[in-house]
Amino acid sequence: MSSRALILSGAGRYGDPWHPFADTSERLAGILREEGFEVELSEDVDARLATLDGPSAPDLLVLNIGDPAQTDPEHPEPGAERRARDGLLAYLANGRPLLAMHVTSTSLRGVPEWEGILGAVWVRGTTMHPDYSWARIHVHPDRHPIVSGLTDFDVEDERYTYLRTAPDLVPLATHEHEGDEYPLLWARTYGDARVVYDALGHDTASYDSPTHQAIIGRAVRWLAGRVEEPLAS
Repeated sequence: MSSRALILSGAGRYGDPWHPFADTSERLAGILREEGFEVELSEDVDARLATLDGPSAPDLLVLNIGDPAQTDPEHPEPGAERRARDGLLAYLANGRPLLAMHVTSTSLRGVPEWEGILGAVWVRGTTMHPDYSWARIHVHPDRHPIVSGLTDFDVEDERYTYLRTAPDLVPLATHEHEGDEYPLLWARTYGDARVVYDALGHDTASYDSPTHQAIIGRAVRWLAGRVEEPLAS
């Protein structure tokens, strides 16, 4: 029986004018299918999150969503955010894995646990990114199977800077801004659930990078338990 992945894609109050969520979610779906997953792609974010504590829970959850607070959206139905939070927390409590992409670090402000789940959060007025451009991404291949054997690469993307990060965070890929290194990729656990956050992926140009594609594929395999635990430091 094939593994099932659910991609929740930014739309409605989880959409924004700056990110082509439909396009990037389709690229994510292609990578997941190459990894052997049956893929469901949904833009009904709150409602679908609320079902994650039931029999329709996927084997892998992928979040590619924006921040409702920035889009002046229609407000959710009463109780929708609470039900979405409860579903997400139940999903993770069952030890199921999560892949979060790019602007998802700004989202789910109605989930107080979100920063602890992800390992970082975008802080309005502090976090930023240099202008969208080609950039060099530094890979740390000795830290985890997701990046083992990979080398630095160039990608056209946004590079998140000054995220508020957990003190135990181990960056697997970083970028340099004004002489300092900032994390862009990491893997962690939240209880028994495996979590990967990839801050790249602003638009489809990011997914044109063969190394970035490889990283996402490896992240999916690690999340699914198909590769070994992190290498010893």
